[in-house]
Amino acid sequence: MTTLQHSKTASAVPEHAAWAGAQIILLAVVERTVGLGPLGWLTGVLYAVATWSLLGYALQRTGTALGPADRVTLGRGVLVGSVTAIVVDRVGEGVPTTMMVAFTAVALALDCVDGQVARRTGTSSVLGARFDMEVDAFLILVLSAHVAFSFGPWVLAIGAMRYAFVAASWALPWLRADLPPSFARKTVAAVQGVLLVVAASGLVPFAQYLVGFALATLVWSFGRDTAWLFRHRVVTERALVLAHV
Repeated sequence: MTTLQHSKTASAVPEHAAWAGAQIILLAVVERTVGLGPLGWLTGVLYAVATWSLLGYALQRTGTALGPADRVTLGRGVLVGSVTAIVVDRVGEGVPTTMMVAFTAVALALDCVDGQVARRTGTSSVLGARFDMEVDAFLILVLSAHVAFSFGPWVLAIGAMRYAFVAASWALPWLRADLPPSFARKTVAAVQGVLLVVAASGLVPFAQYLVGFALATLVWSFGRDTAWLFRHRVVTERALVLAHV
């Protein structure tokens, strides 16, 4: 979980510009190190613009400012943007594995750091947690798309499952209810990134079985949560109705 520290006085514009600049600098490093074509640059820049625009809108809407853990998550986001640029730039071709795996490994490791920072500073928020989750989900989507070129389109189900769940919740409001905390859910979520990056590295034989295991655990986790939400749907729908009265 990450945070957004409540403060209406600090302007987020200069900091957003600084983070966007960090994204450009890292893309330049990728270009000088392993090469990055126009498509990669376009992807990286569009990612940066979309990230800062959506985050800026969310901050303005909630009247909050960036907190310490959010800056860790933003650092992860910059790494994810570079991974996305690398993967899209070499789509269907040989991807510079070492740099991509290194960026991904750091981004996954920092996922534990921002949670620790959030707890120690006592500045957790719903928006911060959502931001953290979206960065994770997008990284998994990019990794699954990359690994799918080696093992088949079925791997895309790993990255697409969370977005399919969100889309289903538009039609089924009971899917939007809060789930009880679950260590198993967190473990399964962490496993996805680790096993996908191991598969992307090409260092482990029969990596497709690891990816298959990741997908199986994800299906189990989503299935269990969906079943719980379905059993409690009457309470959820009643609460939604009362909220609109």
